[in-house]
Amino acid sequence: MPALTTVLFDLDGTLIDSIRLIIDSYHHTLEAHGLPPRTDQEWLDGIGTPLRVQFAEWAHDEERMEAMIATYRDYNIFHHDSRVTVYPGVVEMVQAVRAAGCRTGLVTSKNRVGAFRGLRLAGLEDAMDVVIGADDVTNPKPHREPVDMAVAKLGADPITTVYVGDSVHDMHSGRSAGVRTAAVLWGPFGRPDLEPAAPDHWLHHPSELLTLLGA
Repeated sequence: MPALTTVLFDLDGTLIDSIRLIIDSYHHTLEAHGLPPRTDQEWLDGIGTPLRVQFAEWAHDEERMEAMIATYRDYNIFHHDSRVTVYPGVVEMVQAVRAAGCRTGLVTSKNRVGAFRGLRLAGLEDAMDVVIGADDVTNPKPHREPVDMAVAKLGADPITTVYVGDSVHDMHSGRSAGVRTAAVLWGPFGRPDLEPAAPDHWLHHPSELLTLLGA
């Protein structure tokens, strides 16, 4: 199997621990708009997909959609820096990946503004050669387009690229794009949640990615 030379990362649940804030932001949005609540698990099942997908059940016109997205983002941004942390070992891992000569990219279902906010909090703003957000694509994850776009912008070969993520949406997107997939187990999902997506590799700790790369 060819050596990996390009590493693409998801953001939430992979590099930064923002899952509780994301779920609370969804709860706040439904309450603020007078809608019946959903469970944590119902929101968790959709994490890794954009806000427009998550709110599609209630926002049947563009005005309603924009209002719900604005409510979510206002709450999320207000609490972001005080409630989001970086997973242990992640910064060191990304630095080592770059030191090994690999190209790096971020492929996230957040918009670009939110993506860079998360990268800045982690101290990784300059660690990605390309950033693909939900506002860069027509078809977000689990469609292959976001990963395809990152690969194209980097001039990479899918065969020597791996997409590292925490959700089945990440795995489906990467597999459809023809790259290798690595499922992280330090995020919100366990192996039973991710096994249906048949990832190529399992990562219990960030350092295991370096072993995979031979770094």
